Amino acid sequence: AVIKIPDKLLHKRFELAKALLESIPTIKVVLRKASTIKGEYRLMDLEWLAGEERFETIYREHGCTFKVDLSKVFFTPRLSGERIRIANLVREGEVIINMFAGIGTYSIIIAKHAKPREVYSIDINPDAFKLMKINIKLNKVEDKVIPILGDAREVIVEKYFNTADRVLMPLPELSLKYIPYAVKSLKNACGWIHPYEFIKVAKGENPVEKVAKIYEKELEKMDVKFSIVQGRKVGEVAPRKYRVVLDIKIEGYE
Repeated sequence: AVIKIPDKLLHKRFELAKALLESIPTIKVVLRKASTIKGEYRLMDLEWLAGEERFETIYREHGCTFKVDLSKVFFTPRLSGERIRIANLVREGEVIINMFAGIGTYSIIIAKHAKPREVYSIDINPDAFKLMKINIKLNKVEDKVIPILGDAREVIVEKYFNTADRVLMPLPELSLKYIPYAVKSLKNACGWIHPYEFIKVAKGENPVEKVAKIYEKELEKMDVKFSIVQGRKVGEVAPRKYRVVLDIKIEGYE
């Protein structure tokens, strides 16, 4: 269990954690979120409160098993529905590039639930890369998922132009900046891109429409034919701040 505790109750955090352990027998460790998500690797400070003294755990989702160390990698179970949604969009034989793969959740779920030819699974965090390799073996998808350590932009420039049928961009902080490289990685600039974006909206504003306009403006600079087939909110991360995903179809250069 990873919990938030209001400042006024911090002095009772160890008692609260012990009570949580006693009331829910399946919980073995209680950690406290001690900071916001920050830094290049999107990590947060964690404080151990009760139970076994560890930050590692085994997480299961959609029939897949993942080893995760919450002190070293970014991970959220809140994207569970989104991960299987993307897997259900993948057609047999597709080549996929996952630009921000983390511990491999999207990549592995796609490999297990769809029939891609290959999934190039890229991440810049060495700890995430190590766990990704472990998780690929745990789920027996070595023949489908190729783990790659590095900055996705550099990796694509060096090796993966004109390669993919579908590109995943599940890192909202970098998706817009890296969208040109996603387009260039598609075969003949044709295929699908799924960028995720954080957006803050005023009262009455539509977060999906606001994100769509931002990406339309960026794609128009690239002289590609495109259509935003669908957009959807994937959770509220702060008051009136949402995570949004777009399903964008790229249909070649003008």
